[in-house]
Amino acid sequence: MPKLPLEPKQAKLLAMQVILMFGVVSLAGDFLYEGARAVNGPYLKTLGASAALVGLVAGLAELLGYAVRLLSGFLADRTKAYWVFTLFGYATLCTVPLLGMTDVWQLAALFIVLERVGKAIRSPAKDTILSTAARRVGTGFGFGLHEAMDQIGAILGPLFFMALFVGGNATLADYQNAYTWMWIPFVLLMVAVVVAFLKVPDPALLEEVKPAARGEDRLSRSFWLYLAFTGATTLGFANWALLGFHFKTTGVLTDAQIPLFYAVAMGVDGVAAMAVGLFYDRLKARSANEHAGLLALLLIPLLTAFVPLLGFGTSFYGAMAAAVLFGVVMGIHETIMKSAVADITPLKKRGTGYGLFNTVYGLAIFAASALMGLLYDISLPAVFGLSLGAQILALLLFWRLRKAVLKAGPASS
Repeated sequence: MPKLPLEPKQAKLLAMQVILMFGVVSLAGDFLYEGARAVNGPYLKTLGASAALVGLVAGLAELLGYAVRLLSGFLADRTKAYWVFTLFGYATLCTVPLLGMTDVWQLAALFIVLERVGKAIRSPAKDTILSTAARRVGTGFGFGLHEAMDQIGAILGPLFFMALFVGGNATLADYQNAYTWMWIPFVLLMVAVVVAFLKVPDPALLEEVKPAARGEDRLSRSFWLYLAFTGATTLGFANWALLGFHFKTTGVLTDAQIPLFYAVAMGVDGVAAMAVGLFYDRLKARSANEHAGLLALLLIPLLTAFVPLLGFGTSFYGAMAAAVLFGVVMGIHETIMKSAVADITPLKKRGTGYGLFNTVYGLAIFAASALMGLLYDISLPAVFGLSLGAQILALLLFWRLRKAVLKAGPASS
């Protein structure tokens, strides 16, 4: 364990080690659950679930997967037991290989939901640990590098499922066999996260503490406007489970092509994360304002609106374009959105800040998934209308956020 005081070079080196180690952990984790998420929609359909049920399950999983973070983030801040939450949360990934042991959609839905709850338990604590390291090397770069490594697993996981399904339409037994293989990355993941803990048991030492500022115990106006913007734009974001359901229902893509396209989306996600992370840091440096990177959020509503327009069609190339845009938007979500919380909240409130952010994000994901699933069975134009309306609202909120961040000073730690 590093000893105080840390020299700047020592702190920066340790920060890179933390980011790289979490990148390895996330690589294994994403191989596990992103591979499964690429086919969860078609799997539920194979078990007999309808489009409305697929949307409801996906939305409920995301709702709990983010809403629980409000409590876990608050408790992580109060107890400072960030590694306890991280280790326990990763252990719940055993629910993914357990999907291979069921043949009823209700039990499969339960495992899908529990996997997201586990992510909720670990995420605020993990993101807080990462944020202390990222702020040493640049929040955009730090989270962008982590996301790029994360996406290696997110690409390989869906490709693994594609390879198993390449022979033709997947049967129930094919799906169950594929999920069972996930025990291998699960074991590797748990070994990696334990090693990471033993290497850096107290990464909070990394953050450079600045002089206390007035109001440091409060979340800023920019933070609350940021939450409102996040909720609005996410409300119009189509999830992959419903897109995959549509691809299978219409025959636009085969069972093997669905995880392949998801792998493409995850690859784009990784590249976009690094690019937008560097752009985010450049905006901050140019204006000497830690909040200025939030201006890059404008990209999200402008791109999100086109995902359902292209994805819920009957064109192979439209599906391909939707997958690419889906990846770009996810890359921005995973980089800017997490970086922003680190930059606009003091360290002592950061777990709570991540919890609040993820609760709003999860509520919006749930609403979007459930509403789009219901509207899909009624009218595709209604799905498009929901998405476009949400992005227009997001743009209006962005305008208010823009004024706030230009006036705001740097966040204290």
